[in-house]
Amino acid sequence: MLDINLIREKPKEIQKAALDKGVNIDIDLVLKLDKQTQQLQKEIQQIREERNSAAKSIKGKPTPEQVEKGKKIKEELDKKEESFRIASTELEALLLSIPNPSKPDVKVGKDDSENEVIKTVGKPTEFSFKPKDHLELGEALNIIDVKQAALVSGARFQYLKGDGALMEAALRQLAFDVLLKEGFIPVVPPVLIKQDVMEGLGYTAMGEQDNIFALDKDGLYLVGTSEQSVVPLHMNDVLKKEDLPRRYVSYSACFRREAGSYGKDTRGIFRVHQFNKVEMVSFVAEGEDDREHEYLLSLEEKFFQLLGLPYQVLRICTGDLGFNAARKYDIEAWIPSQNKYREVTSTSTVTDWQSRRLNMRYQDGNERKYLQVLNGTAFSMNRPIIAILENYQQEDGSVVIPEVLRKYIGKDKIAAK
Repeated sequence: MLDINLIREKPKEIQKAALDKGVNIDIDLVLKLDKQTQQLQKEIQQIREERNSAAKSIKGKPTPEQVEKGKKIKEELDKKEESFRIASTELEALLLSIPNPSKPDVKVGKDDSENEVIKTVGKPTEFSFKPKDHLELGEALNIIDVKQAALVSGARFQYLKGDGALMEAALRQLAFDVLLKEGFIPVVPPVLIKQDVMEGLGYTAMGEQDNIFALDKDGLYLVGTSEQSVVPLHMNDVLKKEDLPRRYVSYSACFRREAGSYGKDTRGIFRVHQFNKVEMVSFVAEGEDDREHEYLLSLEEKFFQLLGLPYQVLRICTGDLGFNAARKYDIEAWIPSQNKYREVTSTSTVTDWQSRRLNMRYQDGNERKYLQVLNGTAFSMNRPIIAILENYQQEDGSVVIPEVLRKYIGKDKIAAK
């Protein structure tokens, strides 16, 4: 949610920022309701003061005139309070429908075709033989099984087995080893959160609700990404400024319907309904989120440099930014079978937008301010596994394990048994 003072000061800028994200808001109605609620608050206060004054003037048993005056004051107060309740409820609903404006350095663009590549590291892997895709490799090595998963759970699920399961565990441990040294606090969060919390985070707008698995009977959502249950860790909380930045690294299962992706990435384990994820979440003081965003991006790059994978970094344009992000970077790794880079991680700053909706603050001297919130993927497990299998494959169908993972897996190569 945006600061109402910002909307009052820059209504046209806020309206344009929303339109840049494909959201049309009635800013005139927002301002009208804002003025209406302010005026009603003043009138309610005046009536309450009149009521208190009338009560103090009564000495002993009230006269019929005083009783009648008291009734009229109460009726008027009830009427004004009901009008205020209706107007403020409508205003809050409108405020919740306003997306987080993008940062000044974010390009205005209609969709992902206008995202900007800002860095490329390494060169696409070349082979002296025809490379296989990750599913062909995984099935031959008996480490990926989507056929049995389809029988058990349906399409877009998988079993990771043997060295495939060990590779996921190795990636998780690598991420934790690096991030614990950086001062991140480890956390294993719940994977079910209340619907009002998900709405407060801003993940039910712009069609995203279609991607969420809902348990309507229980009023709960399954998280689609780990930060959805880590960010609310400080809901209704007040941190100390000297304790910032507060950084967490989480590990959890994530669930997505993948609505709207019919026919896309149906082969293999690139786009699935359930996957595990190591996520970074940062809470920082006002004005510190730009620096923290670059820091989270540097950590994401470090992971893929440690794995020795070619990648590129994208700055996401407004049309692909989503409802709650003010800026987002994606890292795309080279996928040989597709002859292109594909998204493997992202990192976003949501400024104080989520903090205002979930009441997350910090104490700065005598003042309480809203926390700035950021998130970033360390590993969304399936995708780095895909990149490793395809980029490190050998002509005989074996896969060399990146050196940084060998101590966790206990071998240097995955070969058919």
